[in-house]
Amino acid sequence: MTDPVLSAAAEHSVRAASPIDARERAVPLYDVASLRLIEAQATRSLPAHTLMARAGHAAASMLLYDEVPVRAAWIAVGPGNNGGDALVTACELHRAGVRVQACMPCEVVPDDARWALQRAREAGVPISTTIPDTLQGFDWALDGLFGIGLGRPLEGDFARIAALLSEHARQRARVLALDVPSGLDSDTGNVAHGGTAVRATDTLTFIGAKPGLYTAHGPDLAGRVRIAPLELTAALTMPAGMPPSGVSMLNAPALFASRLPERTLASHKGTFGTLAVIGGVTGMCGAPILAARAALYCGAGKIHVGLLGDGAPPYDPVHPELMLSPIHTLALGAASALAVGPGMGRDERAARVLADVLSLNVPIVVDADALNLLAHDASLAARLARRQAAAIITPHPLEAARLLDVDAASVQRDRLGAARRLAERLNAVVVLKGNGTVIADARGPGRRPLAINPTGNAALATGGTGDVLCGMISALAAQRMPSYEAALTAVYLHGAAAESLCADGDGPAGCTAGELAPRVRRLLNTRFYTH
Repeated sequence: MTDPVLSAAAEHSVRAASPIDARERAVPLYDVASLRLIEAQATRSLPAHTLMARAGHAAASMLLYDEVPVRAAWIAVGPGNNGGDALVTACELHRAGVRVQACMPCEVVPDDARWALQRAREAGVPISTTIPDTLQGFDWALDGLFGIGLGRPLEGDFARIAALLSEHARQRARVLALDVPSGLDSDTGNVAHGGTAVRATDTLTFIGAKPGLYTAHGPDLAGRVRIAPLELTAALTMPAGMPPSGVSMLNAPALFASRLPERTLASHKGTFGTLAVIGGVTGMCGAPILAARAALYCGAGKIHVGLLGDGAPPYDPVHPELMLSPIHTLALGAASALAVGPGMGRDERAARVLADVLSLNVPIVVDADALNLLAHDASLAARLARRQAAAIITPHPLEAARLLDVDAASVQRDRLGAARRLAERLNAVVVLKGNGTVIADARGPGRRPLAINPTGNAALATGGTGDVLCGMISALAAQRMPSYEAALTAVYLHGAAAESLCADGDGPAGCTAGELAPRVRRLLNTRFYTH
């Protein structure tokens, strides 16, 4: 006899759109507390078991209509509702003629999951308690162990299953995590200290995307992420009482494209601003020149490089368009925006230059050595916090830790929280670099959401790429783009350029920072400017 809830979910799976690939969309990212509110409200307004039935049907439909449809699936079933989602998936695949083997080391506990177990048994799904040594012969394996419901390290049989699934993925088979790879913290993207997590090739996440899928270890463990909204309405996904901190956003062109500077036929170089890049002590002149070259490729009208070191080059032979000069000869107040810090050093002279920059009423980007000067001199940090003009800071985790007076591990444990605290403390837009760069803005009465950037890869793990990002952000600020949107744009294109270079075989190994800016120019023009 057909279960009416499963029938309704099957009708839903036919009506519903394909799972959403979020990378090109500014989708909201929900923390666990917010998701629990959404689930509770949806459960009150829908027939029993509806969400679980829809989740299982969404997963089965994705597998059946994948580019390479599933033929044989091994399905790991955990003790909670994630296990129930897996059992519904197993039931639907079995009914579709797929060879299915479910592994359930212990009985499921919640009522919804026990309902799903009963339906799977009635359908004849093979269910075993034995964990195999290999998953050879299965083209897909499913992680339905815990999802967002785990607050401790994986142990015992579940750790063994996680290792088995991860090995299956390493052997170029497909592993689908239901909701979140088990063992991954869906709020932070971390794995419990000393613990393990499933490494999936694909993740189908339910209701909405989670921040931990896109930052820290999340991108490595989740693989390709798609969203199954489960046909919930906007009222259900933004219920009354949801904490404002519960929702962040995935960075995407929808958040910044409309604020890019217009390039009309009547434009001239003054239209696109004057940027000054300040840094370059003796032996470190390459850093500000890399930043200035990136600014040139991002469309700034005029670019000065103010160098602190002795024996600095009189011009850049690769780009003589850049105007190089000793810092004391440069009229900083005439610039539309300033970038300060690349290769700047940390001596008393550098501190005096930074203090002068902080006193100017123009947008600034503070990077590299200038961030360390702020961390070591409370008066400089206080001066930054009092500024009225826009400021953008671009720390990596260790620089952020120094500014917050914690260690880098603390920053990485809660990257979103660290970025938010820095933005509030320093009255600045914060670009916390790393896997899943976080952009935070605490300025003004209407705070913008935290954003996590989905682009980028290991090609960026080389010297100078941070200088390039600094130049990109400051070029957009010089063109009078608002600071938050300038940061979003630059971070997105910076990562996309690395991906594009890798697609052409020029990375991830051996990709150089200097290769990024020309690729950024191409992406900027082909994606956002028409000819």
